[in-house]
Amino acid sequence: MNEIKNTDSALIADSSENKQIKQNIEVVLDFYAREDEKMSFAQRLLQRISSFIGKPIFLALILLFVFIWVTANLLYLVYLKTQFDPPPFHFLQGIIGLFALLTATIVLSNQNRTARLEEQRAHLELKLNLLTEQKAAKMIDLLEKLRLDLPNVRNRSDFEATELKHAMNPGEVLAALDERNEVDILQKPPCVQIVDVDGLKF
Repeated sequence: MNEIKNTDSALIADSSENKQIKQNIEVVLDFYAREDEKMSFAQRLLQRISSFIGKPIFLALILLFVFIWVTANLLYLVYLKTQFDPPPFHFLQGIIGLFALLTATIVLSNQNRTARLEEQRAHLELKLNLLTEQKAAKMIDLLEKLRLDLPNVRNRSDFEATELKHAMNPGEVLAALDERNEVDILQKPPCVQIVDVDGLKF
């Protein structure tokens, strides 16, 4: 009978855990779905182009384009005794420079959107961490009160538990971090650069 009860309680615990996991996954998927719905057609197009640029086939296509351009230029010289882009291939350099400018712009645009998503996730993680810390402090406080209320538990002072039952103030933590950064900057030794000019070091 006890084994049946233990099995039932284990099944209930597993089902509740699976339910929580599914809820968390659904929340994350809903977040990404909302962000995708906010994207305009231009942003979707830039994202697809950016994902294609990051593939090895894009580099292969660039090399193939340069090879065809140079080969066609040489064939023009052999058969037509003229060249549409003589060395050092100024037209080719201009086309590649334009491609490089467009590629950098597309990648930076995609990175800006990714950075915004990362910032939102960082804010969410910070809020969850603060909430978790507050819950942990509350649990420690409740355990300390329960320990004091139980008559058969010996009363003893626990300095760490007394400190941990108080939730930390995020403002004080940020102020302490800023103060520590300022101290580190002030204590950092000045950088001395040595330049060798005609055998003389300065």
